[in-house]
Amino acid sequence: MGNVGLLYVGAALMINGLMLLGRVPPRSAAVLNLFVGALQCVTPTVLIVQANGDPDAILAASGLYLFGFTYLYVGIANLAGLAPEGIGWFSLFVAGAAVVYAGIAFWHDDPVFGVIWLSWALLWALFFVVLGLGKEQLTRFTGWTVLLLSQPTCTVPAFLGLTGAYRSDGGTALLAAAIAVALVAAAGSLDVLKNRSEKRSLHATR
Repeated sequence: MGNVGLLYVGAALMINGLMLLGRVPPRSAAVLNLFVGALQCVTPTVLIVQANGDPDAILAASGLYLFGFTYLYVGIANLAGLAPEGIGWFSLFVAGAAVVYAGIAFWHDDPVFGVIWLSWALLWALFFVVLGLGKEQLTRFTGWTVLLLSQPTCTVPAFLGLTGAYRSDGGTALLAAAIAVALVAAAGSLDVLKNRSEKRSLHATR
């Protein structure tokens, strides 16, 4: 059931990345955020109820609320026109928690999801910097990073898990880490290219 929610987290991250890039209006993005946020609150609740006190099952489900609360917060804030600082500071909490979940994943011999959790920690840390600290100059880089990491960290592992094809070992984790680093570098390159293009356009109009 957790993989079902993860599949749609990939969609929400994709839409939010496009929103940060100015391609999707905030109010339009809010609807999917509310849907996915609700799903990511209902899913872990059901999993915890069905866990019968199993601490490992409860631990595995607990991290899903981080996404659920984030997307509900984003959806409500976008519709109500709320200031983004609250989401930003909550994102700092999520980033810190994600680092802890990454350590747990590595400890429990799931290094691939350890890498995925670290990737999410980076994304939410960027949300904190842009929304919580108001560093708007990083908005486009954050948008590209969110967009490029959304599918490899959510949709792909969700489909692998749903089809029974998910594997986690040291070699696969190193590959996942290399892909994540390459995608973040690509996001930085796209941001730099766009900045140069805007500067050339500005000079051309003078």
